[in-house]
Parts: sequence; structure tokens; C-alpha cells
Amino acid sequence: MSRRHSPLDTLADLARNDRDQAGQNLAGEQRTSQQVSQQLESLHRYRQEYAEKLNAAMRDGIDPATMRNYQQFLASLDDALVRARQAVAAQQQRVEKTRQHWQQQQQRLSSYDTLAERRNIASRRDEQRREQHVSDDLVNNRLVRQRSPQGEY
Repeated sequence: MSRRHSPLDTLADLARNDRDQAGQNLAGEQRTSQQVSQQLESLHRYRQEYAEKLNAAMRDGIDPATMRNYQQFLASLDDALVRARQAVAAQQQRVEKTRQHWQQQQQRLSSYDTLAERRNIASRRDEQRREQHVSDDLVNNRLVRQRSPQGEY
């Protein structure tokens, strides 16, 4: 049975497209979040390695100017780590906001799908009633013919 494309079908299609777009946006934000987190980890590892080099230089003996350069560079790495942690936190907020938007779009689509399913169930029920009515009419007509004497039509 072919069915016309109803306004509800159009709304469901639009909601599905919106949900899919929101899903793509969420995936992109998650990828960005992973990249930002990896950058933070790399920066943290670099800071640790540089601090170990400073400790080794201090054990071997280091002049005050070189010591000051190490300390200034470590301070700049610490500042970069603070900014990187802020970037990670901000990106995580974007991911969460995008996730909430995707969930809203999914709920909207689910609502339309539920309405469409109810419409389909009602349509099938109506069709079954029509078929039952036709069947009842056929049976009743057959019974009437069987009970009637042959010439009384």
C-alpha cells in the first residue's frame, strides 16, 4: 500500500537530518577534545622532561644565569599548562553542550517516530475494521441468500 508523504513524515525527516547533523557536530567536538587533551599531555610530558634536565644540570653544577633561564622557561611552560588545562575544560564544555543538543534532537525525532507509529497502528486498525466489515457483509449476504427461498428477491 503506497502512502502519501504526510506533514508528520516531513517533520520526522527534518528531525532526522537535524539529529544526524548534531551527531556529526558532536563527533567533531569529541575529536577536537581528544586533540586538545593530547596536546595537554604532550606539554606536561615536555615540562617533566625539562624539569629532569634542570635537576641533572643542578647535580652536575650549573651557573646562575643558566639556572635562571631554566626556571624562566619552566615558568613559561607552567603558564602554557594552565592555558592548556583551561582549553581542555572549555572544550569539554563544548562537547557537553553539543551532546545535550544531540540528545534534544534525538528526543524530538523519537517523538515524531512515536506519533508516526501511532498513526500507522491506527491506520492498520482502520484497515482491519474495513476488511472485517467487508467480510461480515459477505457472510451476511451469503446467509441471507441461503435462508431466502430462491424466487423471493
